[in-house]
Amino acid sequence: MELPSFSLEGRTAVVTGASRGMGRSIALALAEAGADVFGTGRAEADLEGVADEVRARGRVCHTFPADLTSVAAIRDMAAHAISAMGHVDILVNNAGTALLQPALEVTEEAWDDQMDVNLKGVFFCAQAFGRHMIERGQGGRIINIGSIVGVVGMAEHSAYSSSKAGVTMLTRVLAIEWGRYNVLVNAVGPTVILTPLGEKVWGDPVKGDPMRAKIPLGRFGRPSEVAGVVVFLASDAASLITGDTIMVDGGFTAQ
Repeated sequence: MELPSFSLEGRTAVVTGASRGMGRSIALALAEAGADVFGTGRAEADLEGVADEVRARGRVCHTFPADLTSVAAIRDMAAHAISAMGHVDILVNNAGTALLQPALEVTEEAWDDQMDVNLKGVFFCAQAFGRHMIERGQGGRIINIGSIVGVVGMAEHSAYSSSKAGVTMLTRVLAIEWGRYNVLVNAVGPTVILTPLGEKVWGDPVKGDPMRAKIPLGRFGRPSEVAGVVVFLASDAASLITGDTIMVDGGFTAQ
């Protein structure tokens, strides 16, 4: 029996929020697996640093700064990506933001900001690149970065949880609509991941230790552990998986 390949040689990938944290790790992992990468985000200088790292791995990399809360900006970014790369096989919707507050303290601005980045941006990026994949007729992969709080409730996460729950359901709907075109749509649901932002929020033992104690493996995740699942979902090894959310959470949601 011949095992399916995990190689992404000859494929092109767009990663949103690629300038730092999980996005950076995902971009580098896709490059390690053989894909050329188009990275987008708000921090132009950081994007160029990631591009240098991708190129050092022998892959092509283009970058384009964009505010993904604007549909016009998303469409402009998608047009640049398709023009620069020739075509796009893989979209990783990684860009996200979080402001953790008790529900009684959430403002309209905080609610809108999280919905705009975490859900609106994910949908319209998927729409732009999904249309390209369908029209091209070669299929494709869309991988959305969700969260454990997209499937379980957690205090002080009302806006963030709502946005990530939307990502979970959006993933299912798009998988149903686009399966006939061989466009596979999946999500990844991480626990706390120790990016610089994750360290800032959860590094204090007073906050972090109770959360860590709820995880059967007893630890938080590393960006590379999310990136590995993204590479799997982008590869031929995941060719019968669509509409799913793979939890990368150390067993948190198994309880």
